[in-house]
Amino acid sequence: MYEKYRVKQLSVFSENRPGRLAAVAKAMGEEGINIFAYSIAEGAGYGVIRTLVDDPEKALEKLRSIGFTARFTEVLAIEMEDRPGGLYEAIRALGEAGINIEYSYAYSGRKCSVLIIRVEDIDSAAERLIDAGARLLEVPQFT
Repeated sequence: MYEKYRVKQLSVFSENRPGRLAAVAKAMGEEGINIFAYSIAEGAGYGVIRTLVDDPEKALEKLRSIGFTARFTEVLAIEMEDRPGGLYEAIRALGEAGINIEYSYAYSGRKCSVLIIRVEDIDSAAERLIDAGARLLEVPQFT
C-alpha cells in the first residue's frame, strides 16, 4: 500500500580517505546522473556515503563497475516546511507512535524542503505520518 513512498537511497561504502567522495561525484557526472542530496557517516576508517540521485539503477551499476561496494536502502521523503518548527511537525507523529528514526538528513528541493528518514518499518512510519497529516513524496516526485 505504501510502496509508492519507498525511495531508493544509494549507500556507498568506502575507505575514509581523500578523493573518495570526489570519485563518486566524478562517476555520477560522467554518467549524467544528478545528485540531489548526500550525507557521509564515518566509523573506524570507513565511511558510508548516502545519496539520492535521479537514476539510482544506473548509479549503482556505475559505482560497482569502478570498484565501490554499494547497495540500496529504502527511505521516506517527507515534505517539510522551511521554518522554525517545521522539523518537529514533520516527525512528531513518529515519536508519538514509538517509531525510531535510525538516521536522517534534509535538503531543499525544487518544490519544497525534504526530510529523508530511515526507519525499520517503512509502512508503519508512512501510515503514522499520513494519519498525522504529513505529506510524503512519491518516488517519482521526491525531487
